[in-house]
Amino acid sequence: MSRYFTLQEAESLIPTVQEGLQAAINAKERIGEIDQALQNLSAHICMVGGAEINPDQIARQKLERVSLMQVIDDRVSDIQSSGCLVKDLDLGLLDFPALLNGVEVYLCWQLGESRIEWWHSSQEGYSGRRRIMDEFGDGPPTLRPN
Repeated sequence: MSRYFTLQEAESLIPTVQEGLQAAINAKERIGEIDQALQNLSAHICMVGGAEINPDQIARQKLERVSLMQVIDDRVSDIQSSGCLVKDLDLGLLDFPALLNGVEVYLCWQLGESRIEWWHSSQEGYSGRRRIMDEFGDGPPTLRPN
């Protein structure tokens, strides 16, 4: 069974998950750089019919890539063990399961936002995000934990 968050509980968790999310994003970006460098080398070898390469450098890049993949796996696991869901590392997007009038919804937070201001149903996803204050008015939200 999912853990359900109130808006306040989800927002209080942001500082904890933010660091891990940023580490996963940084690792993913570095993997992209390594992959691009290896693709460029491969293309160069194909174009010139061979080339001198530094096998130690290539081995180091491949080992670094494996290590970075582990960083991503570990950070995503840590974040998800808290009950929230990593939805998109490119966007830095997390969802916090919540209940709204007995229906499961997601409080939606993106890296760089100071607080949670959006929510969406489980069927709509990110494209169906709505402002929390639009739905819940000026008073406290009616989200209830499980």
